[in-house]
Amino acid sequence: MSENLPHVVSILEEKKRIAKNGQPLWIGRELMEVLGYTNWQNFREVIEKAKDASNNAGVFSTDHFIEFDEVIPTGKGAKNKRENVILSRHAAYLVAMNGDPSKPEIATAQNYFAVKTQEAEQEQQLTEEQRRLLLRNRVKDGNKALADAAYVAGVTTVKFGIFHDAGYKGLYDGRGRDAIKQLKGIPMDEDLLDCMGRVELAANEFRITQTEQKLRADNITGEQKAIDTHYAVGKEVREAIKKIGGAMPETISAEPSIKKLTAAQQRKNKKLVESVTKKT
Repeated sequence: MSENLPHVVSILEEKKRIAKNGQPLWIGRELMEVLGYTNWQNFREVIEKAKDASNNAGVFSTDHFIEFDEVIPTGKGAKNKRENVILSRHAAYLVAMNGDPSKPEIATAQNYFAVKTQEAEQEQQLTEEQRRLLLRNRVKDGNKALADAAYVAGVTTVKFGIFHDAGYKGLYDGRGRDAIKQLKGIPMDEDLLDCMGRVELAANEFRITQTEQKLRADNITGEQKAIDTHYAVGKEVREAIKKIGGAMPETISAEPSIKKLTAAQQRKNKKLVESVTKKT
């Protein structure tokens, strides 16, 4: 390890880019070579493990692993695209930690990034909007599972709107989706869930998951019974919020659509890719 340390460290420093916000970045295919890998697909597997480790630790991976396609010349004026990724210091550290431990370059890189990330905890904290997006995705998955349970219970396609509205009515004191939108000033063409903040999303996630569980656990069958169950669970969640003195969901202000925030993040990532890859 001692023989490789100066060599690997100097290359890591040489390959480091600096973003406009002052944060260090590395290009995936360049880091691949520094860490002793020669095959992109093998290195890609390491990157995916690193992304999973980041998400599992509560650090939003899409802010640290920025995917992009780079154009490379192939001779005679022809050009091809190949996938690549920009890695933050946090991402590069996780890549090193998930690399092949038999490679001496990996051990050296682990030590390098461990030293460089002593103050990275603050950078790794999720912002309020990132937490909101994670929760919105959980609600989306929960609704898919709920729809499946409702279908098994006997809810027909034409009644799915009524079924979902029943849950809202229980939770929002008799208001269905459109009435909630009107109350909160949300345009009718916007997705209601996309315009909820974390607290309101959490209440709806609880409604959704508990309804799914009850439909399955109680083996509820029949369209109207399923609709009534969703309403009852929504009402119970409302009563629980009231009991602990929480804000009633209809009183919580709407948030900017999460889709707009996601689009803004994508534009930000695109600019980052353009600025960093100018040097490649």
